[in-house]
Amino acid sequence: MKLSRLLKHLFIPDWIALRGLPKASLKKIEQAIKASERQHAGEIRFVVEGAMPLGYLLGRRSSRRRAEDLFASLKVWDTEGNTGVLIYVQLLSRHIDIVADRGIAAKVDQGEWNAVCRTMERAFQAGRFVEGSLEAIQRVTALLVRHFPSADGGANELPDRPVVL
Repeated sequence: MKLSRLLKHLFIPDWIALRGLPKASLKKIEQAIKASERQHAGEIRFVVEGAMPLGYLLGRRSSRRRAEDLFASLKVWDTEGNTGVLIYVQLLSRHIDIVADRGIAAKVDQGEWNAVCRTMERAFQAGRFVEGSLEAIQRVTALLVRHFPSADGGANELPDRPVVL
């Protein structure tokens, strides 16, 4: 593990890491998710975290592992059609991961999710947090509409409000 990574996560307060996505920005993300889910049968959860928990840092666990654990703990896997998608934003490292439930993973290649993540990371590195987040939601929406269209707007099985850890 890099010492610089450990020190960054231990000593930079979350409020500094999270300042790129204030409440007004999180509200825009929530609205984008609501609008998105009216178009397809998928469910999107957006999770933002400042610093990684110490156990992940000391255990040399990746942000991908953290995203997978949050996918489970937030029960994104528990949708009727196995169509949950978690967008995990690790703000301090500016690393993004997308975890898709098995129903989606059977139709959408992980490479497509990774492309969305890398585009979002570039936007974040440029300081365009809201724009990068909204663009990512649009791209996720396009993938879900293509593979999981909804005729009736679908039931909203998971909260649309972003989770801030």
